[in-house]
Amino acid sequence: MKISCKRAYEAASADDGQRFLVDRLWPRGVSREKLQATWLKDVAPSTALRQWFDHQPERWEAFEHRYAAELAGSPQHLKPLRDALDAGPVTLVYGARDTRYNQAVALRDYLLAHPRHS
Repeated sequence: MKISCKRAYEAASADDGQRFLVDRLWPRGVSREKLQATWLKDVAPSTALRQWFDHQPERWEAFEHRYAAELAGSPQHLKPLRDALDAGPVTLVYGARDTRYNQAVALRDYLLAHPRHS
């Protein structure tokens, strides 16, 4: 299972596989044509969780746990990602500046830790 994370402001590439925007908000200044991704708004953290986290590294661990609980509570939202992963590589696209502490990284880690059960 190959899952990559890439900023929305980076160009799409052939090895990205299927691309999914995993932000609740569309990234500023990026057209749909340039992004070349399916928008999975419902997979993104809730607005309340996103605002609480505010990309503060000291809140990262708590954010991961809270986000994992949100994902576990709505497994139907993960179906497009899981189906795409069955077909090949997937890239999770995000708009945050921070490449380490963002929801795409947390989502990738969640998917790797909780694979689809046969």
